[in-house]
Amino acid sequence: MNNSYFSVQIKPDWEGFVNCIRREGRPDRVHFIELFLDEEIKIAICQRFNIIDHLSFSDPAFQYKREMAIQRFLGYDYVRCGLDDFVLPLDRLVTADTAGIERKDGRAYINEHTGPITNWEEFEKYPWPDADKSGTRSLEWYQENLPDDMCIIGSGGFAHFAEYINWLMGFETLCFALFENRELVSAISKRLIEIYEKSVKKFLEFDRVKLTWGSDDMGFKTSLMISPEDTREFILPGHKLMAEISHNAGRPYMLHSCGQLELIMDDLIDDIGIDARHSFEDNIEDVVTAHKKYGHRVAHLGGIDMDFICRATESEIRERVRYTLRECMPSGGYCLGTGNSVANYIPLDNYLVMLDEGRKFSL
Repeated sequence: MNNSYFSVQIKPDWEGFVNCIRREGRPDRVHFIELFLDEEIKIAICQRFNIIDHLSFSDPAFQYKREMAIQRFLGYDYVRCGLDDFVLPLDRLVTADTAGIERKDGRAYINEHTGPITNWEEFEKYPWPDADKSGTRSLEWYQENLPDDMCIIGSGGFAHFAEYINWLMGFETLCFALFENRELVSAISKRLIEIYEKSVKKFLEFDRVKLTWGSDDMGFKTSLMISPEDTREFILPGHKLMAEISHNAGRPYMLHSCGQLELIMDDLIDDIGIDARHSFEDNIEDVVTAHKKYGHRVAHLGGIDMDFICRATESEIRERVRYTLRECMPSGGYCLGTGNSVANYIPLDNYLVMLDEGRKFSL
């Protein structure tokens, strides 16, 4: 990729970014958003553009300063940050990574058959994290050092209600438990709600946290992971509480969730009150279609399909970005980004082309 890309300079504007997500009119420019960038992508960007040459690896604040430098360079208005030392141990399996920018330690995934909690004894022995004891040193650093034109999104390891019920039990075990041991499923759900209630309240103690972002995959290509009734019983109450706490503090609550969610979309928008929806896949519903259907009720984030951005040519990516922005941006409530995240298997040039076209776009 030619380093002359990003010739259009943009300055972070967290207020414009938040107003866009609140659907408060047409934004002055395109705002960008991603759930995360894989570490391999961050390293590649730093090496290509020399954006951290001024930093010292021995600086105790190196990681914070690097993250801030990367986000500003790419054109984001925020950094994402959660609690420190907040871990729920899981049973993970590892396989070789075949991505273009390889993950040397392999790619980890969850054991779908069984997890660390399959019975009441394991539930009682599980090392549940205590949000009251989790550190806030990262949030404190950004609170004091983040430039005034950027904000913090309270996120990272946050609001994984559906995911952790699935991951802690293993999907196969969960499916049996929904018929044979619903009390255990309910107990896990309630414990997660207790943990994340404390988490979001700790986020919101920091006034630089202007939004909260739950991340919780509830579905797959054609439906929800569990029935709509069980989703409403065990998963949605947690998100409703996260949204209520965020809204009471004057902050929007955004939700990342993969999968076909049509069966609970009214619940998410009308009952829970999510302010923005993230994660789109063309094989389920493309973001333009979703925005035309629901854009008057909720903001939409990202949506440049992952498979598309991996396979498309530069001209195809630029045209799709322009089309998406022409369709979604005029009514407000849209931020540009990939359909999911900047995974290390996305060609780096293709990701940067998407951003470059967004910088150049004007209505």
